[in-house]
Amino acid sequence: MSERIAAVPATQDEARILAELNKKFVHDARSQQLIEISYRIVDSPIGRLLLASTEAGLVRVAFETEGHERILEALAHKVGPRILKDDRSLDDAARQLDQYFSGTLQEFSLPLDLRLSTEFRRQVQLELGHIAYGQTQSYAQVAEHIGKPKAVRAVGSACATNPLPIVLPCHRVLRTDGSLGGYLGGLGIKTRLLKLENPDFDGGEATLF
Repeated sequence: MSERIAAVPATQDEARILAELNKKFVHDARSQQLIEISYRIVDSPIGRLLLASTEAGLVRVAFETEGHERILEALAHKVGPRILKDDRSLDDAARQLDQYFSGTLQEFSLPLDLRLSTEFRRQVQLELGHIAYGQTQSYAQVAEHIGKPKAVRAVGSACATNPLPIVLPCHRVLRTDGSLGGYLGGLGIKTRLLKLENPDFDGGEATLF
């Protein structure tokens, strides 16, 4: 008859040693350029967000509804398989997101890596950063601003595939009639973000502020 052996929780000293070993492992891996992507998962008012970065900068912000495991698999395929979960990394991105959700930060200041987007989509996604906090534009207006007024559908696709939602605020882009259009995180989250920035936003078809 086999006996079950209960797991013994680590002592404070053991936990400290394990934390130091993990810190050394991460440091050594970084110094030898063995890590292509670092990621962590943070809590937010709209659910858990996956933050991933490369040496160049923040490469992905993913909503929980997208499936974090699936996102990591896609990153391994598109960027590289050497991925490390590191809760000590991405502190600046996590801090700025906390400030955004608390209403104290209106514009992100982070190094970005837009390698997941094509040249045209990068152009659109960077333009999103010029839409002021609490304001919106239509897909047609964004197309005009990048000098390609006929590319309204392509602008919509660039917003729908934005790898850095919230940081590059595609939620601030609506249809010309003021309706929400689409959003990677779902229309409920898009509405919550718009209301966070502008409490008067009502989601109505005539809303373009």
